[in-house]
Amino acid sequence: MRVVKVATGIHWVDLPEVDLRILCGCPADAIKHLMKRGLVQKTDIDGSACETGPNAILLSDVAVQNGEFSNLSEFPILQMLYRQGMILPGHPNNKGARPLLIGLKEQVAAQLAYIHRGNYGLTSKEELIAAGVPEAEAVEWMRVKQRFAFGRIRASHELIDSCIIGETPVDIRPGVTIRRLDLNVYEIRHGTDGVVINLNLEPFETYEPPYPLNYHNLRREYFAVVHSGEGDGWDVNRPTMSSVLMFQGKVFLIDAGPNLHAVLKSLGISINEVEGIFQTHSHDDHFCGLTTLIRADRRIRYFATAAVRAAVTKKLAALMSITEASFEEYFDVRDLEIDRWNDVDGLNVKPMFSPHPVETTIFAFQALSESGVMSYGHYADIVSFDVLDQMTTEDPNLSGISPALAAKVRDSYLMPVDVKKIDIGGGLIHGSAEDFAEDRSSRIILAHTAVELSNTQRKIGSGAPFGTVDVLIPSVRDYALQKAHGFLTAYFPDVPSNDLEMLLNRPILDINAEAIVLRQGELCGAVTMSLTGLMEVVDNEGDSRYLLSSGILIGECACLHERPVTKTYRAASFVKALTWPAEFYRNFIRHNHLMETILATADMRGIFARTRLFGENVSIPVLNRLVRVSSTLSLKPGEAVDEGGDCLFLIRSGLLDRRIGGKVAEVLEPGDFFGESMVLHGRRPLSRIIAHKACDLIAIPGAMLRDIPIVRWKLFETYLRRLSVLVAPSGVGSVFPWSADYAVGVPLIDHQHQKLFEIANRVILAFDRGDVAETSRTLFELFEYNKYHLDEEIKYLKKIAFPDVEQHEIIHAKFRKDIVVGMAVWKNGDAMELIDRSEFIEFFHAWIIDHIFKEDRKFARYLYGGYAE
Repeated sequence: MRVVKVATGIHWVDLPEVDLRILCGCPADAIKHLMKRGLVQKTDIDGSACETGPNAILLSDVAVQNGEFSNLSEFPILQMLYRQGMILPGHPNNKGARPLLIGLKEQVAAQLAYIHRGNYGLTSKEELIAAGVPEAEAVEWMRVKQRFAFGRIRASHELIDSCIIGETPVDIRPGVTIRRLDLNVYEIRHGTDGVVINLNLEPFETYEPPYPLNYHNLRREYFAVVHSGEGDGWDVNRPTMSSVLMFQGKVFLIDAGPNLHAVLKSLGISINEVEGIFQTHSHDDHFCGLTTLIRADRRIRYFATAAVRAAVTKKLAALMSITEASFEEYFDVRDLEIDRWNDVDGLNVKPMFSPHPVETTIFAFQALSESGVMSYGHYADIVSFDVLDQMTTEDPNLSGISPALAAKVRDSYLMPVDVKKIDIGGGLIHGSAEDFAEDRSSRIILAHTAVELSNTQRKIGSGAPFGTVDVLIPSVRDYALQKAHGFLTAYFPDVPSNDLEMLLNRPILDINAEAIVLRQGELCGAVTMSLTGLMEVVDNEGDSRYLLSSGILIGECACLHERPVTKTYRAASFVKALTWPAEFYRNFIRHNHLMETILATADMRGIFARTRLFGENVSIPVLNRLVRVSSTLSLKPGEAVDEGGDCLFLIRSGLLDRRIGGKVAEVLEPGDFFGESMVLHGRRPLSRIIAHKACDLIAIPGAMLRDIPIVRWKLFETYLRRLSVLVAPSGVGSVFPWSADYAVGVPLIDHQHQKLFEIANRVILAFDRGDVAETSRTLFELFEYNKYHLDEEIKYLKKIAFPDVEQHEIIHAKFRKDIVVGMAVWKNGDAMELIDRSEFIEFFHAWIIDHIFKEDRKFARYLYGGYAE
């Protein structure tokens, strides 16, 4: 057994005796990391060129870690199917075996659904029409899809095998077993050999890019294109094809590929500086950086056609097991009209159809200058004219593209612009440089390739190394000063503009990347406000470091208190900043009578800023609003916290136990938080929070937190991680502990609910013992008792004249139907083969516990007051 730690969160396990090569962990660009380490190599088998590589993937238990996707198997699966040859007709590696996904049932199911959307996007005429595509166009777009899909859209399970694992060892090859030891911790054994793989990231640890990126000091221009990626999904040395647009000093992105956080850091662009993103399509090399854009303290604008946006949201929903509507909780969605010029803050934007397996548009951008209109074309994932010709058919009953649409595509591709970046990746789904040999654009840039340019290609187009800039309309003003005015106005909303001019009348400084701005223990000689770029905080007390976005004041508290700085601040990229001498800044604060107000909020703001939840990319104005709406409370040892309100609790001091079934599942320390289940879903958690010792808490209203994308995303990640305890190894107490929180205040109903919990726990015990007969018997007992309970509950509701009894009966009827179907299936088979432990836990939560919280609480409020029809 050969074991290699490839990169952060990525391991390699090779068992050549059984032809098993497992990629353990597959965040963005995992396959590139394998290539870098020589674990994927080019080879030749019986005259057929191909690559070596993994044939199995071990998934993370959680879909997100430290804000980034943990499971992105799209490209590793593509590498197995096509570059290794596992699916290619007649290839020596096509031996009937399929790629293997290994993991928890929930993650395997999510990956299969996400891969399906990654392969095909929207999969029917009806889905296209629902996304706003006219019916005639929807029919033709489906013909194009069918051609790329070789005539048939296939389910993922036809291409991929899966292995569901849990606490007991599972065979994945003869003599090879895998079992789950803990959250994200797995043991793989082969004979006497064994290895434990830990896929958990440490706090503040991030997945790393496979390539180094240098720092760049970019001027914010009037209209310019920054080349942020010219590679493809297989290029180990460069980011994937993307661009940064600057217009009137504002920053827009075109696509969000892997390692976007590293790309932006290298370019000196903070997340909160990004105004919006233009999305071409939903393949991972253009899509998987969206999590980086969620990590802002406001919803970043999302620009795409409705069809592209629908494909992206369906893929994201599949990947994260969330609703499609959740996308708008993190982004400000602005649909663009296809084949028309759309006005975006004065920038004209035209998306145009491009044939591809998923919904795809190329983009043209125009801005007016004194010398006329200047333009940029971004042509990601186009098709070559040879392939376009092969697809063209006049027969509407065949898969392919009509001559009229093919001609329109060709005209769009050859539309002249000042700068045009084109995909020359070749093959069935990418473009060819030779098609643009006669293009009348002023400058052509060749991208989306991992191979060296040929002499012919070098005569057609230019390269654009990472960080180079094409300035289309130069700026004669410094937009950094405009940003400074915006930051100061937000921070000092009540200060007269003429007084703010005192602060603005300072030179803008350039701070080199990695330079120390303020060192721990030093007296603060000046207050610094970063205007562009990122700052890094090194906290020796917590042995941690984290990034600050632009607009943050550095050294303010130390300056006003006239005391040493408690942390070290460094420039994490090139930074533009304003600085004010300490005495000058104190005089400004005194002059505007702000000292008392700022000192009153500064300490509390500092507590927020030192936490993982609020310390990254949350601006000072947002932190100030959090401070103003928050309240404090204290707990005595042994005292419980009521998590029934729309509120998040942040621990200021002390220790608390998070208990499940009477046992401690987690010890919460200062800086930790709880209450995310109520804030995100309005659902009480199954755990109870008990003060281990005297504690001080900060209570923050949930409504405000839901409007801060980065905070909401981190709450969601924590919710998923804590929810995973429900499928943790047995022996940690009752999986369904009864809590007083579940009581509705009606003794008859509460007694029956407790009985349901007691039977459900016996089902779990039977599962854990592997007792097939007892599992089946207790399942039937649970369902029979629940039918009795539903009847009794309706009788009681009619007795008390509950106004919503008819709606309650409808819900019960659906529940009964599901139970009848389940019982009919299980009567004809082995219950343990037809339902697994985690599936049963999900069922009990969805139907029993959620029903108590959402529905049964209504008649409790009716009885005791507070009910509104």
